[in-house]
Amino acid sequence: MIAPDLRSVGGPVEPQGPVALERDDEAQATFDALIAAEQRIEPRDWMPDAYRKTLIRQISQHAHSEIIGMQPEGNWITRAPSLKRKAILMAKVQDEAGHGLYLYSAAQTLGITRDEMTQQLIDGKAKYSSIFNYPTPTWADMGAIGWLVDGAAICNQVPLCRASYGPYGRAMVRVCKEESFHQRQGFEILLTLMQGTPAQRQMAQDAVNRWYWPSLMMFGPPDDSSPNSAQSMAWKIKRFSNDELRQRFVSMLVPQAEILGVTLPDPELRWDDDAQEWHMSEIDWPEFFEVLAGRGPMNSVRLQNRRAAHDDGAWVREAAAEYARKQEERSLSLLNGAVA
Repeated sequence: MIAPDLRSVGGPVEPQGPVALERDDEAQATFDALIAAEQRIEPRDWMPDAYRKTLIRQISQHAHSEIIGMQPEGNWITRAPSLKRKAILMAKVQDEAGHGLYLYSAAQTLGITRDEMTQQLIDGKAKYSSIFNYPTPTWADMGAIGWLVDGAAICNQVPLCRASYGPYGRAMVRVCKEESFHQRQGFEILLTLMQGTPAQRQMAQDAVNRWYWPSLMMFGPPDDSSPNSAQSMAWKIKRFSNDELRQRFVSMLVPQAEILGVTLPDPELRWDDDAQEWHMSEIDWPEFFEVLAGRGPMNSVRLQNRRAAHDDGAWVREAAAEYARKQEERSLSLLNGAVA
């Protein structure tokens, strides 16, 4: 059964004074009813400023993460061990570029421009996922990133397909389908290495050791230290808390690690029958906040590369803008000629 649309019908109204306050109350009530009824908020709907700002922050950070995330793997395209591996990795990096574009487009529906978001990123004012500020010294890191980082992304992003904001939820459907390919690709790289020589098996284990803890940090700080999580859940942008998602992720990893033959680098990892959840060692939260603040191993390199790419691409943007201007000018000329 399809729930009735709770939006009011009518043209735009711009009331003043007490009438404006009354209409704001009505709009807030309609917004609240839409959220409660599991209906989507669309770009033309009224929404609280805080909801809009939260979405801009979250979606733009997500987009920035996809764009910055191209760097650790793009660095390995020319060094992948076979033509097949090069082609697969190239396709994956291309997917990540597409994800960034989908998400920038979704954020633009909220009234921010792509130029603004890009400038915030290259100025170092916008955050992106801390995971992409770690180095990738060996080919096995491509496997660990696929299995762990993209696996964490899937756990985090599948619930976002039901996000209350329509453009975000719809963008996430395609993103998640492609992320599932990325996760399987990483798993297969590690599985191949674990079936190889002792040196290859050790390389795979070392990569898992490097990426395991940063991948757990991807879900964000603990629930009692997360300033935005509760409100995002109340607005149904998020569906699960950071700690709930982290538990889901570890539950997924344990049997997969057994199949791979790798060891998850947490000596305290065990199933707690009483709590009915995995008991884990305490995450190194000071490290997380240091990296998030821009003081990670590769923060400066990632941002410098992004700035350089932006500057190098200026002529492309200028050419595209000029082409669009001429096309519009030509269309107006043809239209005016037809009218005359």
